[in-house]
Amino acid sequence: MEFWIELVVSVFLVAGAVFVFIGSFGLAKLPDFYTRLHAPTKATTLGMSCLLIASMILVTYQQGYLSLHELLITLFLLITAPVTAHMLAKTAMHHKLEILDKTTEQELAARARERMSPQQSE
Repeated sequence: MEFWIELVVSVFLVAGAVFVFIGSFGLAKLPDFYTRLHAPTKATTLGMSCLLIASMILVTYQQGYLSLHELLITLFLLITAPVTAHMLAKTAMHHKLEILDKTTEQELAARARERMSPQQSE
């Protein structure tokens, strides 16, 4: 295999692994649901995309023709991850999960408390 193919694939693999690690670490260590939701939807999605692109480059080089399976998986991941995160955030807001003051701006946190307090008294 040529050196430059190995180099490009290695760079994508290392970058993908770093992004997946950062997303997983954020999921484990961040303080509330909304920040924990942000970590995997951003970093892990980018990391998996890098890993799949590295796989696409390697398989394309070895087989001699363009491999689109990995590209389709990457596109599907990039389309579905934000939609899933949005649905999870809407469900969390519907169930009135607690928002930490340091997670959002003070004005947004005050509006969220105001919106939740009349509903809690019913």
